[in-house]
Amino acid sequence: MKKLTYFILSIVFVSTSVFAQKQEQTKPQGHTDQNKFKQMKDVLATPNESRTASGAPGHAYTQQKVDYVMNIRLDENKSQLFGDEKITYHNNSKDYLEYLWVQLDQNMRAKNSKTPDIDSESFNAAFNGPQSFTKANLKDKFDGGFNIEYVKNEDGSDLSYMINQTMMRINLAKPLAPGEVFKFQMKWWYNINNHIEDGGRSGYEAFPDGNNTYVIAQFYPRLCVYDNVEGWQNMQFWGRSEFALEFGDFDVKLTVPADHKLEATGVLQNEKEVLTKEQLKRFEIAKNSFKNPVFIVTQAEAEAAEKERSTKLKTWHFKADKVRDFAFATSRKFLWDAMAVKINGRSVMAISLYSKEGNPLWEEHSTRVVANTLEEYSKLTFDYPYNKAVSVHAQMGMEYPMICFNYGRPNPDGTYSERLKRGMIGVITHEVGHNFFPMIVNSDERQWTWMDEGLNSFVETLAELDYDPNYITGNLPKDIVPYMGGDQSNISPIMSQGDYVYQFGPNAYTKPAAGLYMLRQTIMGPELFDYAFRTYSQRWMFKHPTPADFFRSMEDASAMDLDWFWRGWFYTTDYTDIGVKDVKEYYLTDKPTEKAIEQAKRYNMNLDEYKDKLVYYAEVEEGVAPTDAKSTKDFSFLNDYIDSLSDDEKSKLKEAPKHFYEVTFEKPGGLVMPIILEITYEDGTKERKTYPAQIWRYNENEVKKVFKTDKAITGFVVDPDLETADVDISNNSWPKQDTSNFDQFKEKVKG
Repeated sequence: MKKLTYFILSIVFVSTSVFAQKQEQTKPQGHTDQNKFKQMKDVLATPNESRTASGAPGHAYTQQKVDYVMNIRLDENKSQLFGDEKITYHNNSKDYLEYLWVQLDQNMRAKNSKTPDIDSESFNAAFNGPQSFTKANLKDKFDGGFNIEYVKNEDGSDLSYMINQTMMRINLAKPLAPGEVFKFQMKWWYNINNHIEDGGRSGYEAFPDGNNTYVIAQFYPRLCVYDNVEGWQNMQFWGRSEFALEFGDFDVKLTVPADHKLEATGVLQNEKEVLTKEQLKRFEIAKNSFKNPVFIVTQAEAEAAEKERSTKLKTWHFKADKVRDFAFATSRKFLWDAMAVKINGRSVMAISLYSKEGNPLWEEHSTRVVANTLEEYSKLTFDYPYNKAVSVHAQMGMEYPMICFNYGRPNPDGTYSERLKRGMIGVITHEVGHNFFPMIVNSDERQWTWMDEGLNSFVETLAELDYDPNYITGNLPKDIVPYMGGDQSNISPIMSQGDYVYQFGPNAYTKPAAGLYMLRQTIMGPELFDYAFRTYSQRWMFKHPTPADFFRSMEDASAMDLDWFWRGWFYTTDYTDIGVKDVKEYYLTDKPTEKAIEQAKRYNMNLDEYKDKLVYYAEVEEGVAPTDAKSTKDFSFLNDYIDSLSDDEKSKLKEAPKHFYEVTFEKPGGLVMPIILEITYEDGTKERKTYPAQIWRYNENEVKKVFKTDKAITGFVVDPDLETADVDISNNSWPKQDTSNFDQFKEKVKG
């Protein structure tokens, strides 16, 4: 046996408290708990019978149901939409309702709308082109608000109501009791806006050939959500924060020009009346095509149709059960293709409608991206429950149950950039993904935008990387660094109502997505995260979750205390900045060092009493080679001690390390995060070590770790793969990166 290949594991420790002299102390001032790891009980709503502490719906959870029967007519010549609807409201709560609240989203386009009045504006004549100047100052304001013809009871008698901008209050003659149903009817019309010129999530696009494509949504008065804990969600619609809606059943008839092709939410009821025999035949083929889309309407057929203009009308009939909204798209310009997708043994149709102006990009990618999105989201959440998902070509990005409107238009000659292609793939993935959040996991978008946009952007990221492993998602932790490290006066916490947040995109989309990606890849690990995320998604399918339900479900299903993460990432604008403050190298010696002697004097210790019983550590001075005492060969008492051990005890001893490093990590940033450390040895090999965020629980400013190794360490790098959104990587390395290497390192942030 080689005695010196073992290292003493037990060292004499002298408690400083034994020798410390009593010092006079002043009484400290009290303070509240400011620890980064304190629990969220002071922030989250108190659990109750409706929403449990586990994050699951409680036994007393209820939600309302609203059913619609509608007849809709498009006047293409005037670009007007006419509708009548019969509404059945089911009061499933235990509350008596004195009135109902209805959303009138189109009223934000009314002439008397307050929406333009809430924005600051300035007169910048120097940079106003003639078109924008004319629109802003010379054109009469477009009137796109609802024209309500009547609101009646089921028996045809007048029903009292009041309109407050984008909200209508239905005044009930008597309170609607728990379990009761109230039926009423409305008739209305409005002028359809040109969404290219006026913006918006609904409207038409006019083409030079005289045809329009219509993507129509938020087109009918819709019931607001009533929650038996939070009450009515009747915040005004100012144009940004989206919608809180109840689930229900829809029966909708859409009358449009006879030569239009149309898709909508729901299952088509009269396909033999609206499709030709050839189109029906192609659809049957598409239902069994799982690799490539099949054309229902070809480009040649669409180009022929757009040269004509039928004066006849055709009615398309759709039914949809258990959806929260309804939308449709119609035009004679549309090409139409479809393919089947297997979702856990069940076939779902992936469908695209697009004008020739979208080709060749749309023909190559749209339906395939829809299929990939359904597959990947279903793996991460729950099996997609509807019969189809439709992507429609429009110069916007917006989502509704089973149908969404997406941009991505090549140049007139059909060429397109890689950036445009990525943008189109991204927006289709994102908008189709919204079928899961919030169309099924039905969060309150008006209040908590991140619960649909952020969660969806996170799953979108994983789906995009599955479609193309080299895809630049823009939602990784490194992508949020410029935002988080920016001007604090222009940043809002994620947990802010969407209408007043600064930098809406990073706040509602990128930061939540990057945070969840970090949570999955770095903090929890995919296995724990995926199980918890599926648990949340499946618990709240077709229900109305709150942020607390999400936070609690993720912890409940993973056995991980993540309050530090929710509090820091979602409730503050703190940022990550973790670095290497100092590295000290030590060697072993049996001679008392100056520091040991000073410490002994401080505590009245006689070191002679511990001769040959203490191991001392001497710091390696920079530029000075350590003595031979760096090895253990001079420690005769170590050999004597080892000889005194049993063979079994000796076999458990480790080889004596030759190098000892004490690394001090600093945290100038406000967020606590795991320390991800890459260690480089003198032989060029590397090692990774991750310390949980809890390492900061006692000192959030700096912590230390000791590394004992047989090989010399030549470098430490914190967060080498930019996993924690560290805003300043200049302090991440030891030795400090020189200018050229550091510039290369910074390039990783840019992707």
